[in-house]
This record gives sequence, structure tokens and C-alpha cells, in this order.
Amino acid sequence: MSQPPANSKTPRKRFDSPEQEAYLHLWRTYDRLKALEEKLFAQYDLSPQQYNSLRLLRAAQPETLPTLALGARLISRAPDMTRLLDRLEERQLVARERRPENRRVVEVGITPTGVALLEKLDEEVRRCNHEQLGHLSAKSLAQLVALLQEARAPHETPEQPWP
Repeated sequence: MSQPPANSKTPRKRFDSPEQEAYLHLWRTYDRLKALEEKLFAQYDLSPQQYNSLRLLRAAQPETLPTLALGARLISRAPDMTRLLDRLEERQLVARERRPENRRVVEVGITPTGVALLEKLDEEVRRCNHEQLGHLSAKSLAQLVALLQEARAPHETPEQPWP
């Protein structure tokens, strides 16, 4: 079958494949939902990754986490964990300590100031999540989660399972 001439009035398809269409819808959805979260966290001078780090550290209490383990548990990769933790430590939201038996391992823990900030944010985050996806039924949310897990599964690594 021959291709139409370059100057043809044949409409161009919007997407190159069903996979591209799904991916671009996912990306657009992420962008719309992320804007709501960024607006919330900006009020507290936090990035979503900083918030996620604090949330993970609070869940680990009273234990601390090695920096590499914290980075592996993040929802999205943080290219510079050191800088992220530097900013949180400057605000006294986390504390870092090197292990005496292995000075290369840095342990991170949340401080009482960090816990207080998260407690202040808890209800606002719940409201934000409701604004993001509260219009979906419980059944639709469960289906969405299952589809996202299925889409992500072949790309997860054993050393970085989520959740």
C-alpha cells in the first residue's frame, strides 16, 4: 500500500500506538494531579520528594534508615539524595549519623520537628488526595490501582520493590 503524498489532506493520527496513547494520558494525569500536591507543599517550602522522605522516616520510627534504603523506597527517584537531605537537615526536620562500624553508611531519622510538620500536614494531604481522586468510586480506585500495578510490574526491580 502506498503512502499518501506529503502535502495530502489526510488527517494525521493523534497517537502512534495504543501504548503511546495510554502513556501520554498517564503523563497528563500525573501532571494535573501533581500540580495540586505541589501547591500544597510549596506552602511549607517542601518538595513532594522531601515530603515523601519525611513520611517514610516517620513510618520507620523509632528506627532510622540508611540513606540508600530511603532512596530506594521513594515513590520517584531522587537524583541527589544528599542535597535533599541537606535541605531537610538545615531545617532540623531530619538528623543524619554515620554508623561507627561502617563510616560509609549514613543513617537518617526524622526529628520531633519533622514529626510535628507531618502532623500539621496530615489532614491537608488527605484533603489534597481527595481533591485529586475523590471523584472516583471505591471500585474505580481499586481498578486503577490494579491496572497501575500491572503496568509497572515488569519495570520494578527486586532491590526496589514498591510498596
